[in-house]
Amino acid sequence: MRRRGSSRWQALLWLGPSLALIAAVVAYPVGALVSASLSRYSITGFHQGWAGMGNYRRLLEQAALPTVVATTAVWVTAVVGVTIVISLALAQLLNERFPGRRLVRWALIVPWAASLIMTAKLFVWIYDYYFGILNHVLVSLGLVAAPVDWLGDDATVMGAMVAVGIFVSLPFTTYVLLAGLQAIPGEVYEAARVDGASGWRRYRSITLPLLRPALLVATVLNVIYVFNSFPIVWTLNDRNPGFGHDTMITYMYKIAFKSALRDVGLAAALGVINVLVILLAVLVYLSTVSWREAEA
Repeated sequence: MRRRGSSRWQALLWLGPSLALIAAVVAYPVGALVSASLSRYSITGFHQGWAGMGNYRRLLEQAALPTVVATTAVWVTAVVGVTIVISLALAQLLNERFPGRRLVRWALIVPWAASLIMTAKLFVWIYDYYFGILNHVLVSLGLVAAPVDWLGDDATVMGAMVAVGIFVSLPFTTYVLLAGLQAIPGEVYEAARVDGASGWRRYRSITLPLLRPALLVATVLNVIYVFNSFPIVWTLNDRNPGFGHDTMITYMYKIAFKSALRDVGLAAALGVINVLVILLAVLVYLSTVSWREAEA
């Protein structure tokens, strides 16, 4: 018993710096966020006392909240869904041998390695009404009669943002699925060929079932990443008034700093809800990892 107690204290001693770091960068900010969500602040940010659950009640009364929630759901579902489908095809391609495969793999990393702000700003120029290359190409090919205001028209702004979200999400997702494909033993495919299984049958009965853990992990991590994506939505949507194309992350920022409300407590309440949504995704991720380890 003494040895066990001593080993536990030694383990805590070694883990102490890590635990202190976690407390400093995670626990304290979360506590401050919860405290702010239960407080009242002036428009200049001074604490004016406790509000209890009043900020949460006022948040539910905001007229823009249903639109923001719907936009967030469309944003996350569209980006993650299309990204998974395209990444699956790209991973399958990059898993095959062809000339220049290594170069293509390196090139695929660029959108992921580049700054999100820089990438989003590049697409702002591409989408530009007057000088954007996209409008120039479409008009030159006769696909549109006049330039399109991609980031100013309500009918096109969400699609334009989703396209950028997919572009920056593809590299990570493709490499996760590629790692999953390369972990599948070649002997399994060889046995299926000997049994006379067609290509589609091998893909449906071998590739997809064995790739399921990688697909689940890629999906959950993408949901977390896309939900938290502030730079893309803000950079592409900052010139549009109101909250019609905001996600819950940019809506929180606008409530605190960029709208007539200027209410830190209200924004903190939304921040707590956002954290709970992320925690739910993390729990799904952890259960996915545990399930994968149990299968192994």
